[in-house]
Amino acid sequence: MISLLEKAVIGMALLRILSGSIEIFAAFLMIKFNDIEKALIVNSSLALIGPTILIITTMIGLVGLADKIAFGKFVWIFLGVAYIIYGVKSG
Repeated sequence: MISLLEKAVIGMALLRILSGSIEIFAAFLMIKFNDIEKALIVNSSLALIGPTILIITTMIGLVGLADKIAFGKFVWIFLGVAYIIYGVKSG
């Protein structure tokens, strides 16, 4: 069955599994520390992981679609990702 899946899809899914596992591990750390300051530090470090996984996953998908998408659409996709990250970070 795995041979039927595209490599890009497998890579994107594995990155999302990794991201979710990191989030769950962070939740356990917060519970273990049972301290608001330490929990805030753990939560803040997740703010670096989320956008990084988003960018890498998007890049894998775009590389998988490179022969099917025109260059102009790549620009729009990159702008969309940039706006998402800007919107999440500002505020």
